Amino acid sequence: MPSAPPRRRPTVLAALAAAGALVLATGACASSTDGAATAPEAIVTSFYPIQFATQQITAGAVPVSVLTKPGAEPHDLELSPQDIAGMTKARLVVYADGFQPAVDEAVGLVDPAKVLDVADAAKLVPATEGDHGGEPAGSGGSGGSAGHDGHDHAGDDPHFWLDPSRYAAVAEAIGARLAKDDPTHAKTYARNTAVFVEKLSQLDDELRVGLSQCRIKQLVTSHAAFGYLADRYGFRQQGITGVSPDNEPSAAALRTVADLVKSSGVTTIYQETLVEPQFADTVAGSTGAKVATLDPIEGITSASVGRDYFEVMRSNLVALRAGQGCS
Repeated sequence: MPSAPPRRRPTVLAALAAAGALVLATGACASSTDGAATAPEAIVTSFYPIQFATQQITAGAVPVSVLTKPGAEPHDLELSPQDIAGMTKARLVVYADGFQPAVDEAVGLVDPAKVLDVADAAKLVPATEGDHGGEPAGSGGSGGSAGHDGHDHAGDDPHFWLDPSRYAAVAEAIGARLAKDDPTHAKTYARNTAVFVEKLSQLDDELRVGLSQCRIKQLVTSHAAFGYLADRYGFRQQGITGVSPDNEPSAAALRTVADLVKSSGVTTIYQETLVEPQFADTVAGSTGAKVATLDPIEGITSASVGRDYFEVMRSNLVALRAGQGCS
């Protein structure tokens, strides 16, 4: 099936143009404050896992905002002129190149000295064939362009936070950058980073123990977001759709996944909270498998089984133990 043309670029370019005018207008207003004291500029983060890590490290000392609102699919984020203007005024913009094309483009308007791309800290790797629902590696993915630092992560799997060890490396990069930019609070950032990383280490231990004895090693998911989790805990991921849930599978790809489910003894197909379950339901219906929820934690909503990253990851552990036949 031919891929659809990019849908977001015209909107992004229009928003960039409007944001330029908005920045000039707000800058003019700001210049007439007669030196009055202003609140600290916010840190702008691109989506929930980066927001959550940054909040754990700052512990309320600095305002932290997020571009992707709860309930929105982060892959499909479209930025308003106000969003982009806020990025240009932020003390720091933290994002992961290659995940959200709109953000990848908008950081071009931001002072490079005020941007942190965490993709390299996460040690992203290219999405594999199984991560694209049977499509060739690199044919799907989340799009995007060369990052603010000149690296190109467009073909990489961006879902680093589902491996707590990669998430810890990203947290350490955020903590180090905050300490560099704000040396007065460097010890606080270092302490908070260490606490957060230790919590991630404990979670990693729980997942390792809980998933060490699982009868079913094939992990069939509606959206191929779980490659890093699968690699770390001994599974083989097969996504029905690609790394980006916009990549709809062909009828032939659905048959291929259904055949895999039957031949591998898979009993559970995993859907998620922010993506329609139609393809998971289709495969389950044709194979007799059941459907359960595995949350990629791209955002926290009322549908999430937990109030934050740690609670949802532990809910995922419960779901995986049941669905993968773990003892």
